Amino acid sequence: MLPTVFFKKKSFLASALFSDLKLNKKFKINDVKTLKNSKKLDLTFFDSIKYKSQALTTKASYCITTKKLEKFLPKKIEKIIVKNVLFELAKVLKKMYPDADIDYPDLSLKSPTKSRYKSVKFGNNVLIGKNVKIGKNTIIGANSIIEHDVIIGTNCVIGSQVILKNSILGNNIVIQDDCKIGLKGFGFIPLKEKNFKFPHIGRVIINDNVEIASGCTIDRGSVDDTEIGKNTYLDNQVHMAHNVKIGNDCMIAGQVGFAGSSTIGNNVSIGGQAGISGHLTIGNNVKIGGGSGVVKDIEDNQVVMGYPAIPLKEFIKNWKK
Repeated sequence: MLPTVFFKKKSFLASALFSDLKLNKKFKINDVKTLKNSKKLDLTFFDSIKYKSQALTTKASYCITTKKLEKFLPKKIEKIIVKNVLFELAKVLKKMYPDADIDYPDLSLKSPTKSRYKSVKFGNNVLIGKNVKIGKNTIIGANSIIEHDVIIGTNCVIGSQVILKNSILGNNIVIQDDCKIGLKGFGFIPLKEKNFKFPHIGRVIINDNVEIASGCTIDRGSVDDTEIGKNTYLDNQVHMAHNVKIGNDCMIAGQVGFAGSSTIGNNVSIGGQAGISGHLTIGNNVKIGGGSGVVKDIEDNQVVMGYPAIPLKEFIKNWKK
């Protein structure tokens, strides 16, 4: 089920992708992946020392990086040295995936037919795109839109006015009214005359027994996927930015916001209106108080609160002063 790809890809030689860098070798690039997920003939990128451990073990054949960081990559990798890694990456993605920087309307949308979805119940005015797969005993509410190639498992409940695109859903999932899932995330390279949009080629993966309450927005991944683990519950108006990964058995209260590329462990509880900064790692069994601002990694089994979030005992001590 997981290999589903939502964007058409073009093949390129490196000499075409990096024509302005005047590379000598005309090597072929198969795809663009993260350091962790790359394989032979894939192009990856390394722009922060935070990802040093992944850089040391990546299986990619080619990597966009800087002069300062190239020493942390395996010797066998072809290094493409640039000044701005994310800008060069965005340009490559735009060439290989030309339709991934804008959410174009799905022109294949049609009313579902009973012959194709015999055991699925639909409300009024539901529209389904090409190649959508929906499991048995699933219910989809009125005015919802399921765009092309989306996969929905069995025994799911999709509310009214929900939009699903670029997403793969497991079984026994509940998505309440007005959720928007799989849309492009917030990403661009600031330029003087016009900002360069960062294409988003990833997916949203929602595992079994997840419940997502009304009004949530979950962005698809940029290069990686956005993912929610099994038996995790999101309250109303939660926002997950691109590449965020939430583990199993988590409880996320209303209006929590996750910035891009943060990873949340298993059995994590987060109080309402808390904010999690980007590129952080939150351990297992962590509890974060409502209204907190998390700006650095949190180890397993911690209870934190405040802005910036600090251990609860320390927060109470400071509050009593």
